[in-house]
Amino acid sequence: MGSSSKKKKEKQKDFQKAKLKVGKAKGKPENFTDTSFKTKGITLTQQSLTLNAPTSNSQFSHHLSLLSSKSDSQRRDSLAHLTTSITARPVTSPLPQPVSVILPTLLPLILDANTGVRTQLLKLFRSLPAPDVQDHVLQLLPYIRAGMTHLAADIRVSAVEVLTWLVDVAGPEVVSCAGGWIKTLNCFLSVLGWHTEESAKWSANRASFGKSGSKGTPMMKVLIALGEFLNAGIGAPEPTDVEMGDSEQTPGVSNWEFPVGLAAVHMVPDTASPYAYLNLFGQPRDAEGEMYETWEDRYRVFSTRFMSAVERGVENARKEGGELGRAISGVSKVLKESSAYGRVAV
Repeated sequence: MGSSSKKKKEKQKDFQKAKLKVGKAKGKPENFTDTSFKTKGITLTQQSLTLNAPTSNSQFSHHLSLLSSKSDSQRRDSLAHLTTSITARPVTSPLPQPVSVILPTLLPLILDANTGVRTQLLKLFRSLPAPDVQDHVLQLLPYIRAGMTHLAADIRVSAVEVLTWLVDVAGPEVVSCAGGWIKTLNCFLSVLGWHTEESAKWSANRASFGKSGSKGTPMMKVLIALGEFLNAGIGAPEPTDVEMGDSEQTPGVSNWEFPVGLAAVHMVPDTASPYAYLNLFGQPRDAEGEMYETWEDRYRVFSTRFMSAVERGVENARKEGGELGRAISGVSKVLKESSAYGRVAV
């Protein structure tokens, strides 16, 4: 009897409510674990086992490899670091990496979907030395033309800005390289809606520039870029010192007699590939992919294929007036000068 009553009391304890007293804490359960202890530690954001800091060239290469990152902010920040490294170096010192190593990583960013990345990329392009860019025009143009015919309006505008920079630093190379004349003109006419038989294959209607296109600002950039491109290709060439007969201002001419006085004219060009126009080891080219190195060749192609379409587009833009009418003045000037020079040359 005693044991049974004891067991009943023990069972009743499980169902009894504990009486709390004022000022006394509630009892802790049996499975309670004390977590009131604290630990101290040092967290390092970057850890390295070497004692020497990375060199500027290694940092440049590291940020160059980060341009393929999936993060937009990472690509933008890496481009900013590369731009700062190039602009902050002494003028006489070479680039941390050759342009031939830098460009293959930069070119896909012309078609980047992020506006901040493309804006920073243009700043980086402008920081590159012009002589180093002139030998790589053939690599830049395919990406620029792809951007000019892109479905996104902001990418088209950014590609036109890159082309404006390229014409500014390497205009003769742009219009004389393989495919640089006809293919680029077809892209311009496709964007503007001034179609010829060739450019109509790229697009059926005039490309839209989104909400900002109603103000005409993107279209003005395209017209200004077209004027600079035409000026580099068929603008009235300035007479050289040899043509003017001024032998005293021409290096290497002096008072020497022919042919020693004109020896520099017959030397091998200083470009990286002086015989590229022969296309000895490349794929067979069609008319669009040919190199038109002389003013006469470019003007002949332009007058037969593009002159009527461009004149018609210039006249329509002039009728619209306003900012578009003023922006088209550069194209009109080039057309008048080239036509006058063409008649004299013929």
